[in-house]
Amino acid sequence: MMMNRKGESGAVPFRSGRFFNIDSDWYFACREGQNNGPFLNREDAATALKSYLTEYSSTKGKTIFSISPTTGH
Repeated sequence: MMMNRKGESGAVPFRSGRFFNIDSDWYFACREGQNNGPFLNREDAATALKSYLTEYSSTKGKTIFSISPTTGH
């Protein structure tokens, strides 16, 4: 059962992990609707996502939470 995150109320929206694979290629998804990849493995996708979030946060002036390459959350 999915639960609301801290500070949320109401219906729980659909959530999925950021990482996915097609054939043997790995990708990560962004809220902006773009899929980034392909990468050779999930760890490479996680490293690229971390770089993406660092760049994104520097242009938006806010800190982005960390992503675990194991869980995708």
